[in-house]
Amino acid sequence: MISLRPVLNVLGFLYVGLATAMLIPAIVDVAAKNADWQAFVFSSLLTGLVGMLLSIAVGGSLSKGLDTRQTFILTTLAWASLPAFGALPFLWLGIGYADAVFEAVSGFTTTGSTVLSGLDNLPPGLLVWRSIMQWMGGVGIIVMAIVLLPFLRIGGMQLFQSENSDRSEKIVSRSVELIRLLGLAYLFLTVLCIVAYLATGFDLFDAFNHALTTISTGGYSTHDQSFGYFKNPASGWVAVAFMLIGAMPFVLLIQALRGQPLVLWRDPQVRSLVGFLAIVSLLLT
Repeated sequence: MISLRPVLNVLGFLYVGLATAMLIPAIVDVAAKNADWQAFVFSSLLTGLVGMLLSIAVGGSLSKGLDTRQTFILTTLAWASLPAFGALPFLWLGIGYADAVFEAVSGFTTTGSTVLSGLDNLPPGLLVWRSIMQWMGGVGIIVMAIVLLPFLRIGGMQLFQSENSDRSEKIVSRSVELIRLLGLAYLFLTVLCIVAYLATGFDLFDAFNHALTTISTGGYSTHDQSFGYFKNPASGWVAVAFMLIGAMPFVLLIQALRGQPLVLWRDPQVRSLVGFLAIVSLLLT
């Protein structure tokens, strides 16, 4: 019999983390003097309350960590339930339930499909929230695990493997250190992408949003025309470069950032990806 108490305990922490992230678009709306900040604050309070009550109700159940089956159940429940809470701000703003859930699921899974139109006139906080969902989905459970690994003990690496398809060799001895490096690399590349977009003429708002959705290979934009809105072709090449980087195994990217750039080309995954993209690009051209 599989005990779900540790799984529910971790889910509670994840909901609290998601509730904290909802405060970012609320701050953006406050700065823009947009009253829609209330939607994110109320959604954050509800999500955070559910998370805290869930963790308190099953508190102390993580003393033995998680086994493999529990980590797979946790991963499934996390991907199923986080979009449900992520859709709450859309509901507060009058978007239908089906559309709100579709947008949230598309964001967290970095699918990139959207049912929203008139993006140029949407509240800035809502645009930021769409980008944040894709950014969180792009790194998957990894960022969440940075906070949770000390509690998960033996289940930490199993949780990473249950969500991630990367099977590159380990570059550090401890799973906690690997997850930390992955998170830092993801954050570093995001900041680098923001700077690159700024250099091509983006304003800070567009650079921030597009960097989050580029490095996650998601594709959400702040404009209905997407990159057609921007007249500088250089911005498109920035998107191409960082989406290619975001599609590569992050373990190899860490090794490259640590002074071993040739490790990328020696990996068959990377060579196959680059070769496939080159062939498809030539055929489309």
